[in-house]
Amino acid sequence: MKINHLALWVKDMEGMKDFYIQYFGVEASKIYTNQKKGFSSYFLTFEDGFRLEIMSITDIKHLKNKSKTMYDGYSHISFSLGSKEEVLQKTKSFLDDGFTIVDGPRLTGDGYFESVILDPEDNRIELTI
Repeated sequence: MKINHLALWVKDMEGMKDFYIQYFGVEASKIYTNQKKGFSSYFLTFEDGFRLEIMSITDIKHLKNKSKTMYDGYSHISFSLGSKEEVLQKTKSFLDDGFTIVDGPRLTGDGYFESVILDPEDNRIELTI
């Protein structure tokens, strides 16, 4: 068994798609739209095959099971960049481009070297070795 994909509700589909293309080199699928439900999504595929689905709906309050927030389930997405130098470089790139650095770069108590940034919609992204 393996995880198929992770899904994330977003407000600005095109902006978030462009963010992941620019900073993580993803390949984006064609947009899927269900006019009846007011739903749209892209699948973003990373180099290693992991997929992130970014989704938008015109009226989220009509969903039967509302999406969880970071306070009742979701915390962050973590990307392994392969080296301390890559974490430092990517963090600097985000900082230079005006993104919020929430924490780090630092060595955590459990031995991870990481930094945490906010994406354009304030979702936490952890950059680690």
